[in-house]
Amino acid sequence: MALIENIEKKVKLALLTVCIVSVSAIIICIASFVICTNLVTEERKNIYVLSGNIPFLAQRTEAAASFEIEARAHINLFHQYFFNLAPDDAYIKWSLNKALYLADRSALRQKRAMEEKGFYSELLASSAIMSIKCDSIEINDSTREFKYYGKQRIKRISKLVIREIQTVGKLESVERSENNPHGLIIVDWRTISNNDINSYNI
Repeated sequence: MALIENIEKKVKLALLTVCIVSVSAIIICIASFVICTNLVTEERKNIYVLSGNIPFLAQRTEAAASFEIEARAHINLFHQYFFNLAPDDAYIKWSLNKALYLADRSALRQKRAMEEKGFYSELLASSAIMSIKCDSIEINDSTREFKYYGKQRIKRISKLVIREIQTVGKLESVERSENNPHGLIIVDWRTISNNDINSYNI
């Protein structure tokens, strides 16, 4: 009897040991799965931006923040193409064509109005260099309407003119392309103010 009881105790101890080991293994597997899932999820939030041959870690933002960043970049890029001009007919055409990929016919209408007033001809004749610097961009997230504030510099041979410029418009989503990397298009765009604020003889 004593031998049988001793065997039964050893069997129970072995079963208890197996149960403890099995439960521990299950807990470790579940914990490992949860930790790995969390690591993969966090890693997917990271993107790397390549500058030359050097990768920089960048955080992927929420959709709303991402839209605002892309919207500001798109608006700024459009204004750079439309208003940064040199006294070179081929460059003017190239730059304005790039701008027109980023906006609807409202930008084309303004370009044609400026052509009719002889703006680009005068730019070429006076060897003027135009550039624009963004001061701020206001974006209404719900309506996607924006206001752009900037300073425009027109440098001629003997004079530098500084203008304060304000434009308004609205953004709509489109397919991304090589000519429209942000997947946005400016609609109903117009200039509401473009006034000289300073001029200097040079």
